[in-house]
Amino acid sequence: MKDLLLKFKIELPQGIYLKDPESSTLGKKIIENSIILIEDIGFEDFNFKKLGKQIGSNESSIYRYFESKHKVLLYLTSWYWSWLEYQLVLETYSMTNIEDKLKKAIEIVTKTTEQDDKYTHINEVLLNKIVIEENSKSYLTKDVDTENEEGLFLPFKRVVHRLSDMIITCSPTYEYPLSLASTIIVGSLKQHFIKKHFKSISNYDGDKQPTDFFTDLALKTLLING
Repeated sequence: MKDLLLKFKIELPQGIYLKDPESSTLGKKIIENSIILIEDIGFEDFNFKKLGKQIGSNESSIYRYFESKHKVLLYLTSWYWSWLEYQLVLETYSMTNIEDKLKKAIEIVTKTTEQDDKYTHINEVLLNKIVIEENSKSYLTKDVDTENEEGLFLPFKRVVHRLSDMIITCSPTYEYPLSLASTIIVGSLKQHFIKKHFKSISNYDGDKQPTDFFTDLALKTLLING
């Protein structure tokens, strides 16, 4: 199992891109600089003209990889969720205590991200900031149902199902494992946003983090150690 994890390759739904950006130096440059630019100026002000200027390439070359900036955001958020799924599997596969395993899983999906040197063209720290600030814009669109049917949100849904399975293992009679799992994952992004932008309605003073809140919420909801 460990050998398989070491050979893990992030694969994303093909409908997100026209040409796999991982297949070329230019494609990787597009992804690397999209992360830098979106984190710097925000998704609303991001466009292919600005990206092309930053990478020293024509807009037309970017359109060979992505049909729109929306698909770029979908790619980045999907990459993040696939990478997070890998972290979940890697860091919990050998754990035997089900409560400790659930706590570890909650920590992984709610903590701030540290740089992973395995992917040199992707800054996971900046990408985590983009997911916190911009993730909802990838699905709060009129096309969400169509894109969902096309499987473009599968990486995110896999993370929810993995966490839900751990919740079920801890509390087999609990009726809302998927709802709790998605609340923890999506809610943690909102709480990180609130911690940064709306401190007056946040309890994360001192060393307290969203991870502490969602761990407490889950354990009390599931009546573990209650």
